[in-house]
Amino acid sequence: MSGADNAIMDRNLALEAVRVTEATALSVAHLKGAGDERAVDQAAIAAMQASLDALGIIGTVVNGCGDEETAPLLYTGQKLGFGHGPAVDIALLPLEGSTMCAKDTFNAVSVVAMAERGGFLRVPQIYMDKIAVGPGLPPGIVDLDRSAEENLTALAEAKGVATGDLLVCVLDRPRHEELIGEIREAGARVMLIADGDVSGVIATALAATGVDAYMGIGGAPEGVLAAAALACVGGQMQARLAVRGEEQRRIAQKHAITDFQRKYDLADLASGEVMFAATGITDGMLLKGLRRNREGASTHSLVMRSKSGTVRFIEAWHQRRSNKTGLASP
Repeated sequence: MSGADNAIMDRNLALEAVRVTEATALSVAHLKGAGDERAVDQAAIAAMQASLDALGIIGTVVNGCGDEETAPLLYTGQKLGFGHGPAVDIALLPLEGSTMCAKDTFNAVSVVAMAERGGFLRVPQIYMDKIAVGPGLPPGIVDLDRSAEENLTALAEAKGVATGDLLVCVLDRPRHEELIGEIREAGARVMLIADGDVSGVIATALAATGVDAYMGIGGAPEGVLAAAALACVGGQMQARLAVRGEEQRRIAQKHAITDFQRKYDLADLASGEVMFAATGITDGMLLKGLRRNREGASTHSLVMRSKSGTVRFIEAWHQRRSNKTGLASP
C-alpha cells in the first residue's frame, strides 16, 4: 500500500467504517421485533451495500454473504466503492443475529472490517472451531488440540486466579453439550449466548465484559471478523475449519483450502493494517441496541484500528429525515 493510501486510511476509513454499520443498523430500526427475519436481512444487506459503494475506496469483498451464485449483493469477490482511494479487502456481516433482531432479543449487531489487500483469510460459508482469549497473556496459552481442562488450567495460572473465577463464552447449541460439560467439570463458569459469536470473541479482549475465553464452533466468516477485532486490540485466537461432508470439502477447495486439519492463528486470519466497526441493533454484551422515537434514533458503536490500538465507543443521534427509513443517514 502506498504512502498516499496509508494517509487516506488514517484520515477517513476508520470512521467511515462505523458510518457504514450505523447506516445498516438504522435501516432495520423499523423492523426490530416485527418477526420477519427475511425482511430484516434484506434491509441490512441493501443498506450496507449502498453505504460501502459510496466510500472512496477500491474495495473487494473477501468474506461476504455468499458467492455470486447465491448472494446477489455483498457476495465474495464483489467490487465496492467508487474507484478512487486505497485498495482494501472487506469482511462483513450486515446483520449478525437476524432472529434476534426480528424478535428484538439479545446481541444483534452489524459488523464490517477492512484491511490492506491480502489482510484477511478467505474462507467459505462453513463452520469453524475457535478458541480465543484477550491480550496480555503468554504466547500459546490456549490451543485447539488441548482439552478444555488443560486450556482453562493454563489460563487460570497465567491470570493468577482460580479456575472457578474464569468465565467462558459459548454458543448455546446442541453440538456444544460435551464442551459445556467439560468446561464446568474443569470448574469454570459458562456464559451461553443464543447467537453472536463475533461479539463473544471480542468480549474476551474487553475487561468490562468479564469474559475470559471463547470456545466452540461457529461460522467461518464470523471467525475472520472476530479475528479482525482482536488484531486491533490484541489477544490470541486459534481456528480450524470444521468441514462436514463432500459438499463442504468441495466448497473449501474452491477457496484453495485443502489442509482441513490446519490450525490458523490470529495472524493467519487477519493481518496488516486492519479497521473494525460494529453497531448494536439490539442490546448485547458489547453494545447497546438502537433506540428510536418520533424524532430520530440513537446508535451505540465500536470502532477499532490495529495501527494505533485505539478502541472507540461512539454514541450518535440520528435525526429523523424524510427518507425510506424515516431516519437520517449517518
